[in-house]
Amino acid sequence: MPARLLLAGATVSLLACAHDDPRRFKLAAPVLRDQDLDFVSVPCRPDPSKKDPNRIACAPKDYESSFAWDGADNTIFRPVSKFFQVTPGGEAVNVNAFDEVPDSSWFENRIGARDIDPEEAARGYCPAGTELTDDPPDGSWYVDHGKDNGANPGFRVVVKGTKFMLKTDDIQVERATAATAIASRLYYAAGWWAPCDAVVYFKRTALKLAPGLTVKANVGPARPFDEEALTAVLARTGRRGELYRATASRWLPGRTLGPFTYAGVRDDDPSDVIPHEDRRDLRGARVIAAWLNHFDAREQNTMSTWMPENPDNPKSQGYVRHWYIDLGDCFGSEWDIDAFSRRLGHTFVLDFGHISEDFITLGAKKRPWETSQRTPGAEIFGYFNSYDFDPHAWKSEYPNPAFGRMTEHDAAWAARIIARFTPEHVAAAVRVGNFTNPAHTEWLTKVLIERQRLILRRYFSKLSPITDVSVEGKSICAVDLARRTGVLPADSFKYSGMVSRVGNAPSPIPVTPEANGRVCFPLPSMIPNEGPPDGGPERYVVVKIKNGTGSGALVLHLYDLGPTRGMRLAGIERE
Repeated sequence: MPARLLLAGATVSLLACAHDDPRRFKLAAPVLRDQDLDFVSVPCRPDPSKKDPNRIACAPKDYESSFAWDGADNTIFRPVSKFFQVTPGGEAVNVNAFDEVPDSSWFENRIGARDIDPEEAARGYCPAGTELTDDPPDGSWYVDHGKDNGANPGFRVVVKGTKFMLKTDDIQVERATAATAIASRLYYAAGWWAPCDAVVYFKRTALKLAPGLTVKANVGPARPFDEEALTAVLARTGRRGELYRATASRWLPGRTLGPFTYAGVRDDDPSDVIPHEDRRDLRGARVIAAWLNHFDAREQNTMSTWMPENPDNPKSQGYVRHWYIDLGDCFGSEWDIDAFSRRLGHTFVLDFGHISEDFITLGAKKRPWETSQRTPGAEIFGYFNSYDFDPHAWKSEYPNPAFGRMTEHDAAWAARIIARFTPEHVAAAVRVGNFTNPAHTEWLTKVLIERQRLILRRYFSKLSPITDVSVEGKSICAVDLARRTGVLPADSFKYSGMVSRVGNAPSPIPVTPEANGRVCFPLPSMIPNEGPPDGGPERYVVVKIKNGTGSGALVLHLYDLGPTRGMRLAGIERE
């Protein structure tokens, strides 16, 4: 037989074997921790300051983000440039074998991975004793900096050597200060990094203003931040008698490097190797932003910090942590122009898609903002509500590169996390807002729960909401978050399962619903302890579970290691 025929025959045989191999996942534990948490070295460079002209920095360079350019780039220039490129879609890159996101410098699994009580959720990133106390002594808060950029005015104070950024309210008294504190708790409990923000009350006499301060707005030159400017900042914020209201944001740990971007990578961070727009934690952040109506989810409202291994050594190794900050736009922030305020969360400020639709239909298509109304008794929350909230149609102020690449799998991941917030968790977080009117606390809690349920109904209707899979003896158990949260009718759940083993036709298995959303099904070992190699295809088992509500199947990939060791879960997919 000619050598070419032998080679061809061998190639066909190898391809056939590869095709018949059922193993999509290796017998290995899932990745739970990203290597971007490892300490790395960054080349040192001159970093002179007024106090130390010989100072060096062994951290990535500071990044300044232009508000005007970021909006123009993501609204016009980036979409135009991408139009002429072949940019494939696809799923997020930083996802492990269990369809989850490992802990990283961007995200840490908290409420989605372990039980968190309402009190812990209400603490957020605020260890005991780290918040400012109300009504401090005269002159004890040293104002050393005005607040640059942002929608809400403020200034920085130094208290006993610790820095805090104080942000005040604008025309919607108490909303912005409460929103900053509440939203930071919800973001942090969900897993994203968010600062310690807390509502505080203080007398004007507690502030001691440093001379010669200036402040920069989003546009225009710097201007003085003096007694007159401080008076203007305090003029419109909330008060209780002679006490002024603000949110105190504890200064972030590490060295601040400026915002992170929602696209690309940071060239001077050796651990930043995944394009930001392809990170599930950034794509899926669109869902929590929609829940809270954090429409101002732009790069200027983020921060990166260099976390050194040894803070006392300027040449220390470290890593870059990524934060969400300035969440004061949540829960119905309004602009000076009412027509814009109505649209926030429904459309981009400059939305070419909606403009085209209006042109083609001559404006015949009705938009939700046309009929939106402020809620009587809750006017401070503007047009924030649940009755016209469409989770999948929600939009930020202008296009966000990561949000725009969110897939159904990214959204379902975020929804599974948001489902962990019980009404008690939400209520505890809202109480941190310290509203003067108890009715505002009650109303916001109710609307957030309603919006949460709309999110769960939307995303649990597509991909399986079954999670928390565990091997329990000769059974496999999991939790159906759709049934646990009650967002779908109880009579719609009709469970079914199919198991596939090598050399056997798929066969049905009984799936038993239990209390609190649990489901279990038997899966005894069928392979002897001694026999095929542990990771061999003969031991591979695939189980598909459906809950009967119309969502796709949960696909479990396991290895049958014999009666003694039982089943080992290797991978999870959602169809």
